[in-house]
Amino acid sequence: MNTPSHDLAHPADDSRERLARLSDVAQQLLGRARAAGADQCEVTCNEDAGLAVNVRMGDVETVEATRDRGVAVTVYFGKRKGSASTADLREDSLAATVAQACAIARHTEEDPAAGLAEAALMATALREFDAWHPAPLDAARAIDVALACEAAGRDVDARIRNSDGASMNANASLSVYANSHGFLGAERATSYSLGCALIAGEGDAMQRDGWFSVALASSDLESPDAIGRKAARRTLDRLDPRQLPTGEVPVLFCAEVARSLVGSFVGAVSGGALYRRASFLLDSAGTRVFPDWFAIEEDPFLPRGFRSAAFDAEGVATRRSMLVAGGIVQRYVLGSYSARKLGLATTANAGGVHNLNVRANAGDLASMVRGMGRGLLVTELMGQGVNAVTGDYSRGAAGFWVENGEIAYPVDGITIAGNLKTMFAAIEAVGSDVDPRSHVRTGSILVGRMTVAGDG
Repeated sequence: MNTPSHDLAHPADDSRERLARLSDVAQQLLGRARAAGADQCEVTCNEDAGLAVNVRMGDVETVEATRDRGVAVTVYFGKRKGSASTADLREDSLAATVAQACAIARHTEEDPAAGLAEAALMATALREFDAWHPAPLDAARAIDVALACEAAGRDVDARIRNSDGASMNANASLSVYANSHGFLGAERATSYSLGCALIAGEGDAMQRDGWFSVALASSDLESPDAIGRKAARRTLDRLDPRQLPTGEVPVLFCAEVARSLVGSFVGAVSGGALYRRASFLLDSAGTRVFPDWFAIEEDPFLPRGFRSAAFDAEGVATRRSMLVAGGIVQRYVLGSYSARKLGLATTANAGGVHNLNVRANAGDLASMVRGMGRGLLVTELMGQGVNAVTGDYSRGAAGFWVENGEIAYPVDGITIAGNLKTMFAAIEAVGSDVDPRSHVRTGSILVGRMTVAGDG
């Protein structure tokens, strides 16, 4: 190991011992909170280690190694809540953190929805999902990998004259959640990513694109050469773009941007947006929002899934269930607080959704392009033009014009617009070309008709 201070994993992998120490800290804090008179208490303890390397044009730009630790305590006195945090595990600091949380709780107003999730909902079957893969990755090795990735892309074609650089990142995290119901759960996970962004052309004709790979185990990453070459091909494909006349056409979102549509749906059926009445999908549970073949399943138990977990952020046992079936919204996405605000039950989604699988009804991207015949293939979205309250959707886009079932030429400088509710109902196909780099696992999505605003 060339640079021990930058090593991602402890040499002997003492993660279980460190989790045990964090568990002891959590139990100690719960005891202090009870002794201070708190009716309920919850504690989260985290340790994170990371290494990030960035290179550009064959030179090293930055190397950053991080080690972070945090403890957060939340106490409840009846329906009054107080929270405090620290990164210092000394006895006096832990005692002061509990005292601060209690002082805050005693001076806050009551909130009828405050409190832990119900004790009967706590997870009892605690297990891991193959998320822990520590690797002896030092800074020198990470630099070599990033440089190889960038060089592979720059060597593809002389038209690639510049680079936005390549990056290699590695992280390891340990976390413990415990509460006064007697629940204590520990989790550990690693993650690795490698990416490259390249620039082709000259002057006003320059185009930029890239590619990246992300995985829980470094052995699951795409090779540096493959990432660099794919980044180069994607960049070269964007040269000499055209604009489009304004009109209404079918729009095919490639898999890596299609997941943003699923993200907009999840946000609209999440508890915070619903109880604040800030969603275009209010009162949508039990109603048809998508075509009758469309389905989304949440699977918290996926091996090596990016969001696999036996319990949510409140200790509630997770479960595999349908979010959408037959095009109908089956449930909302709720933690215990938002559930109480809505008069409903938690869906074990405190902290967010777990792995989402969008059911496919079509083939790969190439077959979807052929089937579309004529329209717009979107490979990049820009801006944040989504109104969560009305569902109005307007975003800058780039991609390719499709004619006679084949990609004809690249396009940019366009805007695609519609309303998400209308767009969801107009989905005609979901491809089998799932992008595995996210907890939202979807293929490309074809929306039958959207407004494309171009040059007139």
